[in-house]
Amino acid sequence: PYLLLAEADDGRTVGYLPLVLVASRLFGRFLVSLSYLNRGGVVSESEQAAAALVDRAVALGEELDVSYIEFRHHARVLDHPRLGPRREDKHRMVLSLPADGQTLWKQVSAKVRNQVRKGDSVGLSIRWAHGRDAHSGRLIDDFYRVFSINMRDLGTPVFPRGLFRRILDRFGRDADLAVVDYQGRPIAAALLVHDAVAPAARRAASTQVPSASSLRRYNHTNANMWMYYRLLCRAIERGSEEFDFGRSSEGSGTYRFKKQWGALPRPTVWQYCLRKGEINAMRPDHPRQRRRIERWKKLPVWLTRLIGPLIVKGIP
Repeated sequence: PYLLLAEADDGRTVGYLPLVLVASRLFGRFLVSLSYLNRGGVVSESEQAAAALVDRAVALGEELDVSYIEFRHHARVLDHPRLGPRREDKHRMVLSLPADGQTLWKQVSAKVRNQVRKGDSVGLSIRWAHGRDAHSGRLIDDFYRVFSINMRDLGTPVFPRGLFRRILDRFGRDADLAVVDYQGRPIAAALLVHDAVAPAARRAASTQVPSASSLRRYNHTNANMWMYYRLLCRAIERGSEEFDFGRSSEGSGTYRFKKQWGALPRPTVWQYCLRKGEINAMRPDHPRQRRRIERWKKLPVWLTRLIGPLIVKGIP
């Protein structure tokens, strides 16, 4: 990690830019603000401070010999001569939450309510824990089992179990782990992070869902829909005004899934300083990555849990 600060003559901090070097022999070297997250990029009081931060980031990228520097802005476009290509195909899908679960139930469509009722009819149940409490019992183990199987099925290297342990430790009561059971077996799971906001803040309190998975063989239970309704209710209980479903490409299956809950797209703008190669080389739809994804789907789950964490840390 790197943190670039812009300071005024009087010593005040007037801008900052967090960056992470993502490097591996398999994929190459990249400088990203911020990797694994939906948004990052430059925060500044002025365009002059923003330009200075970009200049320093470009110099750092040259020192580290990266292929590109990726700025994951939130609906902001910087006018800078070293910034060339940009991507605007991803949208954060955000739902404004009502005051209570009963109102939420009324505002979703009849189709959604029927799918949630299906989960009730087959006897789904949910277990919750937050912070270090999630380490006790089998909750984090059951979460990771579901998550790792789902990632293999998607063709994506899995994060290490230790990452989720550290998230729960670091965020404490602001991180919830949920596991959905069917006939005594965990079949769906999710991690929630609640963004506690001071009353004077000029933004809404929100809940994000960094990770959510369900096992395909149990699709007939509608466990994913049933779980997401409980996740939304949990966010309301925690006082959140918004639920951030994460980013999706417009028109994709995940985009339609999030939209059916009433979530609306918010633009994301990713700008690049491209030094070599192409900005799409790491995208799943790139021909080279498609071949890797199809091979990954055929691996046994135990092997993906073993080598996945070694690979995923090199993917920006």
